[in-house]
Amino acid sequence: MNKIIVALCLILGGTAAYSAEEADHAIHEELRALLQGMQQAINAKRYSDLEPYFHENLRVTTINQEVISERSEITDYFERWFGEGGYLASLEISLTADDTTELYGDKTYGIVRGTGNEKYVLADGRAFDMVTRWTGTVVKDTDGQWRILALHIGTNFLDNPILSVAESSLKTFAAGGALAGLVLGWLFTFLYMRRRRGGA
Repeated sequence: MNKIIVALCLILGGTAAYSAEEADHAIHEELRALLQGMQQAINAKRYSDLEPYFHENLRVTTINQEVISERSEITDYFERWFGEGGYLASLEISLTADDTTELYGDKTYGIVRGTGNEKYVLADGRAFDMVTRWTGTVVKDTDGQWRILALHIGTNFLDNPILSVAESSLKTFAAGGALAGLVLGWLFTFLYMRRRRGGA
């Protein structure tokens, strides 16, 4: 029992030390909650829950380079891609910041960047894991809440699993076309030679 109490004290003590050492800890905790809230809303397909996390004058560039400039467009975007009859069945995302948000001015705005590990499931059941990079600008809104003002998401198009599948399909199609060409060539040659023999 004593060992359990000691372990709890060490855990709580470590947490307290972390809080004391981190500058602007309360602000960073709010920003971590914002990131976690976005992640949970996407994974649970509660797309309309994303809107309060964004500033009214948001500027977002999505992974497919669409531009979103109004809160209502966020839900439209996700439902178009992941809703009923959409191109994709689901998206599961894990967002990790590289470091704490860099705060500027009077600590009412900041910049943060990080990595997204995203798992896409297509409508036909195929799944793709993709790593993205993102950069966000957050601001403290007039109601005291931190919100995302600007967000840009990108991926390495040279290391893209969906592109790899497309290239593989293209190669398969090219190989199939070459084989079909050989078969047709042989067939035409056979028919031509047969006709010549018949004519002789």
